[in-house]
Amino acid sequence: MIDLFGADYSVYVRSARLALEEKGVAYALRPVDVFAAGGPPESYLALQPFGKIPALKDGDFALYETQAILRYVDEAFDGPALQPETAKARARMNQCLAILDNYAYRTLVWGIYVERIVKTQDGRPADEVAIASALGLARTVVSALEALAAPGPFLLGERPTLADCHAAPMLSLFEQAEEGQMVLKSAPKLATWLEAFRTRQSFQKTEPAISETSE
Repeated sequence: MIDLFGADYSVYVRSARLALEEKGVAYALRPVDVFAAGGPPESYLALQPFGKIPALKDGDFALYETQAILRYVDEAFDGPALQPETAKARARMNQCLAILDNYAYRTLVWGIYVERIVKTQDGRPADEVAIASALGLARTVVSALEALAAPGPFLLGERPTLADCHAAPMLSLFEQAEEGQMVLKSAPKLATWLEAFRTRQSFQKTEPAISETSE
């Protein structure tokens, strides 16, 4: 049994959970709330000194950083391969992962989804200036991913990869905002992929109990 530490509202925890589900690996989600008063407990900081989520334990082996966890899950366990076989295809997958981490997460999730959806749930006004400022980079992110998307039912072709696991949690939140819906209209391959991926058992089983926002 794998222990995955984090909260179901986190897009990064969901990314790791999707990989575990797609591989068919049994795991237990051990709750860690980085937004709790005082931050994560000292016991978790001993496992992840930066206080981010997720972290993973496989027996006496501990690991943090989502991309490292994703690759470990794929390489350490039996099940369908989630990384392409050729060097060029793996490089394309890694390129997508880097785009998602470096440009998409803060922009699509925090810059737009949190401002438009999460903040307004309790009556607070959205920061329209922040949303407008995020839209330019959001369009660039979506355009870049649309250009990299391959023909086939999955983001990079005929079978799911770690890129699907990493992209789906972020883009599914982004699409909940009216701005996200508008931007995704210009990316038909990406929009079609996202609609189809939502129907997968892995995605439905990892649906968070509350809104996702945290890393």
